[in-house]
Amino acid sequence: MAYTIMLDAGHGGSNPGAVYNGRQEKDDVLALTLAIGEILQDYGVNVLYTRTNDVYETPLQKAREGNESGADYFVSIHRNSSPVPNTYSGVETLVYNSYGRAATMAENINEQLERIGFANLGVNERKNLIVLRRTEMPAVLVEVGFINTDADNRFFDQNFDTIARAIANGIFETLYPGSFA
Repeated sequence: MAYTIMLDAGHGGSNPGAVYNGRQEKDDVLALTLAIGEILQDYGVNVLYTRTNDVYETPLQKAREGNESGADYFVSIHRNSSPVPNTYSGVETLVYNSYGRAATMAENINEQLERIGFANLGVNERKNLIVLRRTEMPAVLVEVGFINTDADNRFFDQNFDTIARAIANGIFETLYPGSFA
């Protein structure tokens, strides 16, 4: 059975997301989302996108797109930020509930990112995020390092392809358990 994944590059257009020293979250996550999608397609997974260029849609529009697409999973890609720059480092994945298929995918993604060198900040519930709450399929929101932490940005830039593959592998491991054990 071929699975379908809806990939969501967070923010976009007039909404840059987190910004640090001229770097915009919307740009980092669009490039990363497209790279993840290419890898998943190479693995034989059907991939859909909420955006492939610099446009803004509300989180509710993105959730509706996911629901209307019939995708099996919804994966939203973001960069984290903290009130004080260079305070935190690592990845976390957010889910509506910390159990079930979304939590399994979140754990698999975090594990793959930890293997390549990110600190694993865990899987955390966020019931207030529309793309997690309003999607009808299992949904995760991956925070790929802190955009306002210089070390995370260096790691992101120097290991971009490895990061994209790690996230794709975490997704694929959820679809086909044992693939990357």
